[in-house]
Amino acid sequence: MRIALAGLATSHPFTDARSLAEHAELVVWEADTDRLGRFRAEHPTVRVVPDLSGLLATEPDGVVLTVPTPDVCAALEPVLAAGPPCFVNKPAAATRAQLDRLDALVAPHADRVLSSSVLRFAPTFAGRTLDPEKVLAVRATVRHDVGLWATGYNRWQDDPAAGGGTLVTMGIHGVELLVALLGPAVRLAGAAGAVRHHRGLASEDTGVLALRWDSGVTGIVEVLGVSATESYTVTVHTAESSEEIAITGGDDVLDRLGYRGTIDAFLAMVAGAPSPVPWDQTRAILDLLVSAREAA
Repeated sequence: MRIALAGLATSHPFTDARSLAEHAELVVWEADTDRLGRFRAEHPTVRVVPDLSGLLATEPDGVVLTVPTPDVCAALEPVLAAGPPCFVNKPAAATRAQLDRLDALVAPHADRVLSSSVLRFAPTFAGRTLDPEKVLAVRATVRHDVGLWATGYNRWQDDPAAGGGTLVTMGIHGVELLVALLGPAVRLAGAAGAVRHHRGLASEDTGVLALRWDSGVTGIVEVLGVSATESYTVTVHTAESSEEIAITGGDDVLDRLGYRGTIDAFLAMVAGAPSPVPWDQTRAILDLLVSAREAA
């Protein structure tokens, strides 16, 4: 099996490759020589090609696409034309124009495209179900520090008009979990953000999204981009009690945070299964994040 890594724009494909290397030959394209050098130091046998067309010419069985968010559609279009299933590292869109173009591009090929926060596949969360009739409200709390952006690292992620900033790039983790539990019939009720600690950011380091499902369930996503630890918590409130689902790192981050589960789901697509995340869910998640960016 051959898996193509189209871009190394974030840390995620470096992590993805650790799981993929157990199953497949890897071939990679990345224009940034520093990133490519760091990747080759970890995977010295990886095959390197000079551009995306050369990557697709190797006839991969699957593609992991990780380019700056504004470039996703331009890169995804030839991948879809070539035919292999594609995992697009999050977020696949951060602005209304990006989302509209992405939706038109993916909709005819939805079974062959997966784009998700890895947390959906974390062992402590995957397979969870709720009885929506019993739910009063839900809350997701995302703790993931964004201070690195203030140093100039990956400025495009912090840019609200490019990568969406903290509300989008980190907020997706909480929104993904809540939509996975309660479905895509949801709209944004409000959003706000602020810089509380990491001066020099173009976006925010703290934010909140208020959600409302058509069923009447309300939800809150707290985004805490100032944090000494990385953790993700979902709280489900019912009349009887409040249940908490916690996702944290540890000795095996690949397993605990869902990276390995995500790659397993992608490899199932390579073997012929449809995308495990319906496109209407992914589109709803991205719409909520884009709406939050616009509101904030």
